[in-house]
Amino acid sequence: MKNFYCLIIFLLFFNFSFAQKKKKIVEKNSNDSSLIIQKNLSDSELLDLVQKQTFKYFWDFADPVSGMARERSNVTDYGPEVAATGGTGFGVMAIIVAANRNWITRDTAAGRLLRLVKFLSKADKYHGIFPHWLNGETGKTIPFSSKDDGGDVVETSYLMQGLLCARAYFNKDNRKENELRQRIRWLWNDVDYNWQTRGGISVLYWHWSPNNGWAMNNEIRGWNECLITYILAASSPEHSIEPEVYHRGWAVNNYFYNGKKFFGYALPLGFDFGGPLFFAHYSFLGLDPHGLKDQYADYWEQNKNHTLINRAYCIENPKHYKGYGADCWGLTASDNYEGYSAHSPTNDLGVISPTAALSSFPYTPEYSMQALKYFYFDLGDKIWGKYGFTDAFSESHNWYATSYLAIDEGPIVAMIENYRTGLLWKLFMNIPEIQNGLKRLGFESPYLK
Repeated sequence: MKNFYCLIIFLLFFNFSFAQKKKKIVEKNSNDSSLIIQKNLSDSELLDLVQKQTFKYFWDFADPVSGMARERSNVTDYGPEVAATGGTGFGVMAIIVAANRNWITRDTAAGRLLRLVKFLSKADKYHGIFPHWLNGETGKTIPFSSKDDGGDVVETSYLMQGLLCARAYFNKDNRKENELRQRIRWLWNDVDYNWQTRGGISVLYWHWSPNNGWAMNNEIRGWNECLITYILAASSPEHSIEPEVYHRGWAVNNYFYNGKKFFGYALPLGFDFGGPLFFAHYSFLGLDPHGLKDQYADYWEQNKNHTLINRAYCIENPKHYKGYGADCWGLTASDNYEGYSAHSPTNDLGVISPTAALSSFPYTPEYSMQALKYFYFDLGDKIWGKYGFTDAFSESHNWYATSYLAIDEGPIVAMIENYRTGLLWKLFMNIPEIQNGLKRLGFESPYLK
């Protein structure tokens, strides 16, 4: 009889436990409705979905201590505490978009960003310049390479691009937003761009470290993803560079001018075929290329033609990779089946990175929408996940990444928003210091009075 009662108790417990597990499964599935590929979405609804889902990388997956953006979703040798300085700047912009679209409240967004800037004020920096990677819990430098263990002025510029947009957006006269603006102002004023000229050399240097000095010896010369660094350096209220650093440093390089045509599109600057598409994205999350010109280029023409060349190459598909075409294009830096590479027409491994076409929405809206529909409706069961599209895929190699990278996810949210409303462009381009810096370097823009 005792064994009988034990059996009854066991069965009751088992049924209860099973019911609870079943309930949890049902709840999980109901909570994950965004992972189900939804048919019959309008273009606007699809853009809403992609932006909102991608934003979660910077909100739900942010470091729980600092609020910084984690470098990537798959754990590296350093562990989950690796936070990306530049990726955090992109994430700040995603949070602004989320607040503006009421996915989160303005006050909640301001609170998260205030926690972030308080953390940054105590984190490692070198002459006001942050390292490429920080430990998101302690604020200590995580070396990017053996000698890259100090300040990274390019990653810092991506961070400042985002923080300055936040300073402009959160403009209400209340305690939280007042403190947020003030703390951003302190961080911005502390960035010693002039230090990165090594005592007055007419070019910016990418790295400096207290352990290795200038040993990296990486001059920042164009054309690449670093234009924003020179714009901010010329705009700095406390430590600005002289204009000749831009003209004699950035604009002097064997790969600065191009002037040739590829697939019928003129390319003013840069490598043949344009290089990876992130050149047209990272600096232009805040910089509005519409009507942006200097003595070297029309930057709308530069970025749009770069994008069209990249797409045209994928349509021609000289290496005959599976899947390439008008619906499936976009070569840029991302993970691949062998590791990581800066993919481009001259470094084509058969890997398409969704961020390339999606972050190009301002330049090629019709073609980017065509690619988006293919990525979502045709490949969604392989590359759509809890933080939007995974990093990359190769149909030729039957390889589909499961990883997400901050520097690839952030531009998707920001550049789609710039295409839809121009929100981040308007915030950044109306900042007085930025307007002053652009004028000092000889730029034209509709924003400049």
